Amino acid sequence: MAKENKTQPETKSVAAFLAEIEPAVRAEEGQVLVDLFTRVTGQPPVLWGPSIIGFGAYHYRYESGREGDSPRVAFSPRKAKLVCYLKLESISAAPLLERLGKHSTGKGCLYINKLSDVDLGVLEELVTDSYREMAKAYPN
Repeated sequence: MAKENKTQPETKSVAAFLAEIEPAVRAEEGQVLVDLFTRVTGQPPVLWGPSIIGFGAYHYRYESGREGDSPRVAFSPRKAKLVCYLKLESISAAPLLERLGKHSTGKGCLYINKLSDVDLGVLEELVTDSYREMAKAYPN
């Protein structure tokens, strides 16, 4: 039997999750991102696992047989940094990342120290691009 993903949709509300975040400025930044991601995706925020706020969902299946569900785009307001889970491999993402402002990236992750370090308009373009790419890759 395939192992179940650790990160699953939770019943806890996103508002309740954000209300518990410290420091308060990180909770405020989280709400700004909830508004931005909701506007871009047209999807309601859903808490995935203990700390990821996702928008939309898709089902994946690897050649190994492992499969599961994941949000199309998501973010986590972690204590040290904001982490956005986006598809950053698209050709259109590179020039946007150059214009974004202070950030770092990892595989599928965009790390932001604080929202004031980045251009929110460019971030919105990145989320839009990522959501569109995920919808193409996983049209379910």
